[in-house]
Amino acid sequence: MREFSTPLSIAVPTTGNLTDDVVDNAREAGSTAVFSRRTPDGWVDVTAAEFHDQVRAVAKGLIAAGVATGDRVALLSKTRYEWTLFDYAIWFAGAVTVPIYETSSAEQIGWILQDSDARAVVAEGADHLARVREARESGDLAELQHVWSIQDNAVDVLGRLGSDISDAVLEERRTTATPLDLATLIYTSGTTGKPKGCMLTHGNFMFELGVAVDELSELFDTEGASTLLFLPLAHVFARIIQVGAVKSRTKMGHSADIKNLVADLGEFRPTFILAVPRVFEKVFNTASQRATADGRGTIFDRAADVAIAWSRALDGKRVPVRLRAQHALFDRLVYGKLRQALGGSCAYAISGGAPLGERLGHFYRGIGLKVLEGYGLTETTAALTVNLPDAQKVGTVGRPLPGTSVRVGDDGELLFRGGQVFAGYWANEAATSEALDRDGWFHTGDVGEVDDEGFVRITGRKKEIIVTAGGKNVAPAVLEDRLRAHALVDQCLVVGDGQPFIGALVTIDRDTFPAWAEQHGKSSHVADLLEDPDLVAAVQGAVDDANKAVSKAEAIRKFTILPGEWTEEGGQLTPSLKLKRNVVVREARGEIEALYLG
Repeated sequence: MREFSTPLSIAVPTTGNLTDDVVDNAREAGSTAVFSRRTPDGWVDVTAAEFHDQVRAVAKGLIAAGVATGDRVALLSKTRYEWTLFDYAIWFAGAVTVPIYETSSAEQIGWILQDSDARAVVAEGADHLARVREARESGDLAELQHVWSIQDNAVDVLGRLGSDISDAVLEERRTTATPLDLATLIYTSGTTGKPKGCMLTHGNFMFELGVAVDELSELFDTEGASTLLFLPLAHVFARIIQVGAVKSRTKMGHSADIKNLVADLGEFRPTFILAVPRVFEKVFNTASQRATADGRGTIFDRAADVAIAWSRALDGKRVPVRLRAQHALFDRLVYGKLRQALGGSCAYAISGGAPLGERLGHFYRGIGLKVLEGYGLTETTAALTVNLPDAQKVGTVGRPLPGTSVRVGDDGELLFRGGQVFAGYWANEAATSEALDRDGWFHTGDVGEVDDEGFVRITGRKKEIIVTAGGKNVAPAVLEDRLRAHALVDQCLVVGDGQPFIGALVTIDRDTFPAWAEQHGKSSHVADLLEDPDLVAAVQGAVDDANKAVSKAEAIRKFTILPGEWTEEGGQLTPSLKLKRNVVVREARGEIEALYLG
């Protein structure tokens, strides 16, 4: 059984809680701009002192409303400044934040509010309020006493409500929590079954951020460091960056509308960003398709090949002169424009949530953006492993963070132990005992490898391994990741459990398809072209490329192009854009059966 540990590099606090960062910032650097808010008049800075005062005012309002120590307060909103403000205000009041994805249905909201026994909800606007009202009418939410709306001036309302709460009362509440106390209940979006509440303590965050900010000092501790959050703050990935930015006084902005993201990036000019692999795939595919539509497809493809080759050469510590010259040429023609799309100042990106893949990792490093791929789960307060600026191996998710150990089980499952591993599932001892063994090892459910240097590679999900009729074990993620890298492919599902060969269902990317259709003189409706020879040939090319990554027995032999899409709204994707395999398999049972007829 292979095991690798990274020794702890810092002293992790044994007292205090997450609110200390806000207090320290106001006292030590009160005039420093730690946030920038998007307003009708542009981006406006918020100093550490101003944020501290706003958090205290809202926290007093929560206390005045009857929110007690340890009470759960739900947050249902898009990514915005007020999300962060309320998160810290809830902690100042000694309470526990329960994030809810803003896209959640009334039924999902009802389950989380009921299961967590939430005392109050802070919702964003009318649509969210309506869903909370529906959940209230159809479920047993006896504990829910308050519902506030950000768009109905919840900040000001609570500020006035708490005007009579003394500083002494607030300070007593703020300092009640220790590292052992619950900070948040994050409900896993879940690819199967009802979401489970992951209990993350103040200590989990303090351990995680203590080592992560130290290890990623080139991101957090450089002069002028800034980041723009656009992923949902209900996801632990964005949440940990939020807390890390506050801890390190890294200026942070929020972008709620993905349609305005390019403009927001251009105005905010972050020095680093975080995103899930699907975002990086989309950026690449969109750029490729636009170049093709403008008659520059060949130049873009060559530029991409050079970027990848240049990045690979860096691992060998020597870049050939000819490749260096080609890279310099394409830097002026292509790479600079791509970096400009990220604001022009972005040097690093953190990728998590799913494997990025070697090709994209090398491409982005080749254009001048170091993508630091990491790995973690909600249950581990985000990162367990991460590639570092000075210790990067593209294609892996990095080495364990200091104080973290990894073990590969006999069945290939990755097990981890460290101070960031959660306290268990809320009111669910059976699930907790299944995930955490007696020695404190967390069973991730992911299958992977650890090389001699400690770099971890994810190869698939334990429960998603496909076993063909011939007894061949196939990890679908390897094929699916490669397929999604093609400009025309949006999502795909590899199937074949108990079948004689591997097949795939493919959906077409609605962003890149119109340009392809126009270029080829085709209908702009995907449903009209499901058996079109040119579209089939394009997808076959993607399949052929994916098959290069596996053996013949694991290769995709047949595929079907579907007319529709798999989306979060449709219930086929989680909020972090992971495929809900059980849902898709159930909905596409007929198409899957048709693959194997005859």
